[in-house]
Order: sequence, then C-alpha cells, then structure tokens
Amino acid sequence: MTRHFNFCSGPATLPQAVLERAQAELLDYQGKGLSVMEMSHRSADYMAIADRAEADFRDLMGVPDNYSVLFVQGGAATQFAATALNLTGKGGRANVIDTGIWSQKAYKEAQHLVGAEVIASSDANNYTEAPVQGSLSLTDDAAYLHYTDNETIGGLQFDHVPEVDVPVVCDMSSSILSTPVDVSKFGVIYAGAQKNIGPAGITLVIVRNDLLDRAQSSIPSMLSYQLMAANGSMYNTPATYSWYLSGLVFQWLKEQGGVEAMAEINRRKAAKLYQAIDNSGLYNNPIVERSRSIMNVPFTLADDALNSTFLSESEAAGLLALKGHRSVGGMRASIYNAMPESGVDALIEFMTDFERRHG
Repeated sequence: MTRHFNFCSGPATLPQAVLERAQAELLDYQGKGLSVMEMSHRSADYMAIADRAEADFRDLMGVPDNYSVLFVQGGAATQFAATALNLTGKGGRANVIDTGIWSQKAYKEAQHLVGAEVIASSDANNYTEAPVQGSLSLTDDAAYLHYTDNETIGGLQFDHVPEVDVPVVCDMSSSILSTPVDVSKFGVIYAGAQKNIGPAGITLVIVRNDLLDRAQSSIPSMLSYQLMAANGSMYNTPATYSWYLSGLVFQWLKEQGGVEAMAEINRRKAAKLYQAIDNSGLYNNPIVERSRSIMNVPFTLADDALNSTFLSESEAAGLLALKGHRSVGGMRASIYNAMPESGVDALIEFMTDFERRHG
C-alpha cells in the first residue's frame, strides 16, 4: 500500500492511524456484528460513540458548560444562513468582516436573509492583511459580528479575536483544533469537518446557551440551534459515520497531546514552509507576516509557465493536490493537523530541487 502526502484543502488528509482503525472496525464494530454505518443512531452502542465524541471535543476545545455542542449537516456554508436566522429574532442585522471569499459568501447570505453590513475589509490591501481591532466600527443595529478566522483559499488568518459588544460568530472551518482558542470570547463557532476534523458530511457548532432563544420565528427546523440542542443533534438522523470518524480523530488528537501539542507542531511546519518560500527566488507568498495562515499556504511561481510542470512533477513525487484555487491560481499547500511534518519536509525538498532545475 502506498500513501502519498495529500495537501488538499478539503476533503483533506486524515490520520493514517484513524483510517486503519476505521478499516478494522468497518464490518464488525467491537464484536457487535455490524458496521457503525448500519447502526441505529438511537441505539445504546451508537449513543456511546456520539457521547464520547462530544466529550472529547469539549475537552480538546475547552468548551465551557454554558455552551452547547451540535453535530449538524449541510456543511459550513449552511451556517451562513443558520447564524443569521438564529441570532436576529430580536432585531438587528449582521455585521461582517471581509477577509476573502468565504467571509464574502457569509455576508451575501446574511444580507439576503436579514440584512448585513461589511464593517471592515481587507480589500484595500488586496486581501494580504487582516483588519486590526481599531478598524472595527459596528452599526447601531448590529445583532452579531461574523468573521472567518482563516480564509482557506487566500491563506489569510487573524492573529487576534475581535472584541466587540455583540456576540462574535466565527467560521473556523480550516483552523479549528489547530491552536488553542478561548471559546468564552465567542457566541458561536462553527466548522465544517472535512478540513481539520474528519470526513465531509458533518459540521460542528459551538453556541452559547443564552443565544438559543434569539432565532427568527420562521427559522426552518433543521437550522434551529435551539431545536438541535434540545434533541442532542438528533432531531433527524445525523451523519452517523462522519460523526464516528470525527470522534476517532478527537481520540487521536488527545493521544498526540491535545491542541497545545498540535499547535507547536503546526507552527513549526508553517514556519519551515514560509521560510523556504521567503528564501527562494522562484516562489512568493503575498500575505503580510502577522496574517499568514498556519493551515493553508498559497504561493506562486515567478513564471506561470512553470505551473503545469510543477504540478505534474510534484504529483509524480507523491505530493498531491497542490494546485491553487481557481479564483487565485498558483499553488496551495494545506498542512492541517493530520499532515505529518515529514510531508512538509518532503514538499520543501521538492520545491528546492525544482527551483534548482527550473529557477
């Protein structure tokens, strides 16, 4: 069996130990004679899986007792609508910080549903630096502030949590569990699983309990945080296998030493890669240093004519999915928790050799 280094932004690489355990349990889960995929979500065996996954996630994130954790469907993009509808039932509209494509999508959805205002933007610096605290100015009718911690496509990441007098809502899809977070600073945190948690099909939502009664009266049942919290995320049949696999990833993370230990590794991986780019005459990353993502590292080549050669040669070397997003071009290396440091080392070695031969 050959396992290459997968730098895809999502669905992303998973820990090999997790895949091997899931493989071993695929047909017969712990002697029960059936797969987790075949279990009733309300069976005692599956409820134990779900409960442990939530407990481990709470432990890893340090989630306070006055917050609910939801395992929902629809991807993080569904949360653009869910946050808007759950937090504006008592009036007001969304305030949004624009740092790139995903925050823009969140803004458009909120604007369509409840009204929204961009109150700070990275547009003026061509999305190379996140807005600073002093640039924030909420509207008088702000119900909440939404921002995207880490723009997966552009590789722009906040180096602070915005401080405002309304609930802070954060899309952490591509940064969750990569570094410690003070959950108490947020009203809502949400993250699609397929980048840094588990397989596609499930989304994690952390919501402060005092916000559960602020939804629009017309909110669809499947988007209601209050309804999902009251039903243990099982108002309908959840994405059971994705939930199970996410739970295995949480166990793996705890075995690695938790989020603090992963943060040290992640910072080291990112620093190595950025150093290789900065010291090069062929590669470039445009993001201001304080706003550089430690999860998604985009870079361009000095000569675009070399792009196809770089991609074909890197794939032949076992370095997969390095093509940048179609909206920005170039290359992008997503180095989530499950990407081993040896994978980053292999990428740097290839980049150095490629520049020697083509630079």
